[in-house]
Amino acid sequence: MKTSYIDYAMAVVIERAIPDVRDGLKPVHRRIIYAMANNNWYYNSSHVKCAKIVGETLGNYHPHGDVAVYNSLVRMAQDFSLRYPLIDPQGNFGSIDGDPPAAYRYTEARLSQIANELIEDIQKETVEFQPNFDDSRTEPRNLPANLPNILLNGTKGIAVGMATSMAPHNLMEVCQGIISTIDNPDISIEELAEIIKGPDFPTGGIITNTAGIYNAYATGQGNIPVRGKIEEEIKGNNKNLVITEIPYLVNKKSLIESIAKLIRDGLLKDIRDLRDESDR
Repeated sequence: MKTSYIDYAMAVVIERAIPDVRDGLKPVHRRIIYAMANNNWYYNSSHVKCAKIVGETLGNYHPHGDVAVYNSLVRMAQDFSLRYPLIDPQGNFGSIDGDPPAAYRYTEARLSQIANELIEDIQKETVEFQPNFDDSRTEPRNLPANLPNILLNGTKGIAVGMATSMAPHNLMEVCQGIISTIDNPDISIEELAEIIKGPDFPTGGIITNTAGIYNAYATGQGNIPVRGKIEEEIKGNNKNLVITEIPYLVNKKSLIESIAKLIRDGLLKDIRDLRDESDR
């Protein structure tokens, strides 16, 4: 029993829930990108049906459910989920309100330009390959990744006995941090924190406690509270409060419903109207 549980835990950690630090991808995401690259579905090619992408991934590399593959593909295309989307979408890929994407027979996709930086030079024996599930072909253990995707897009996963949660960061700051580390391998956390100021969320927001940022960088653990950004507009005798940014992973529709409840309960006063005027 003990041996079986350890085998199960390792399978979940390696094959499902925890990304590889080298490319920042879980197996399903890596297999999608590799399958698309193998078919030359790059950013400078035409979009292809997502049904074809899902089928290619399932048939050759990822012998699991088609829904899991499609959901992973969709998330890599959402600019409110990833700071730097790895998929260039065409069609309905869901919304920040929690609306579901269209079925994969309707949507189309191709690799984004930044995804090319993860897969480039893979044919030059830059990474190790392993047999796929039926030994009919090989797949990469990780992608060569010219960029530290795990820092740029962050990640979240719960496995057996461990979990991970990492915030996304700004591309220019991360690249400058890498250059500084190459120039000075003994660079301190304090010096790096001056270069990489903190997380850079795709939906914006304001970090209210920067102490958590340093703790996260120094120890791997830290809470980073984020609040939305509100701008004040004066139109005649009316004052409008416009929410222009919301915390990462917050559902906009649920946020509006929560504000409406506070107004109904009398906890938010002097607000005459509440509406969503965003185009997303």
